[in-house]
Amino acid sequence: MTEPTHDEAHGGALGERLNWLRAAVLGANDGIVSTAGLVVGVAGATDDRSALVTAGLAGLLAGSMSMAAGEYVSVSTQRDAEKAALAVEKRELQERPEEELAELAELLERRGLSRGVAMEAAVQLTERDALKAHARVELGIDPDELTNPWHAAWASFLAFTAGALLPLLAMVLPPADRRLPVTVVSVLAALALTGWSSARLGAAAPARAVLRNVAGGALAMGVTYAAGSLLDVAGV
Repeated sequence: MTEPTHDEAHGGALGERLNWLRAAVLGANDGIVSTAGLVVGVAGATDDRSALVTAGLAGLLAGSMSMAAGEYVSVSTQRDAEKAALAVEKRELQERPEEELAELAELLERRGLSRGVAMEAAVQLTERDALKAHARVELGIDPDELTNPWHAAWASFLAFTAGALLPLLAMVLPPADRRLPVTVVSVLAALALTGWSSARLGAAAPARAVLRNVAGGALAMGVTYAAGSLLDVAGV
């Protein structure tokens, strides 16, 4: 009998890492698009470097803080729900252990084990750690690896900030006559990369994801630049 590979033995951990990587890619993508739209829109109204820096930094800070706060609240809610479900399961194990054992055996049987093997496995799992067994099989939760809202918040903050820095620097560092083309090319190239990365992480065809990402970013920059130009013409 062959030994399981590292990825097979730790499939849950691998899936968790892929989820974090996907979230980081999407956070960076949001930072690129939102900040690019903001600075390109301002560039349509003015070529003043200080105005561009101010607008870009404000967008970066507001966006990164918003992403971090949103992830913290979302993951905290998920963690609270997981802890509540574990508390209910713990109480049920204390009040009616025989019914819970039968329930665990039934769940294992539904996963393809024969009735006898399912009952034997349920007994062994219960003797080892009843709560963990029910949490994993019945609830799909690992009590030792509950989601951490601070990890999610910091990951979103850093990913968004990293993505937002690209259009900001591309807009303020080059000479005035090259700012817009440098920003557009840099942003579209970065969006192509994040689109390809998200597709690969999701095991999807990359061409459609890249095209969708690039088209969305180009549209966002085009709309905001046109709006900024109209405001400039109107003298607002």
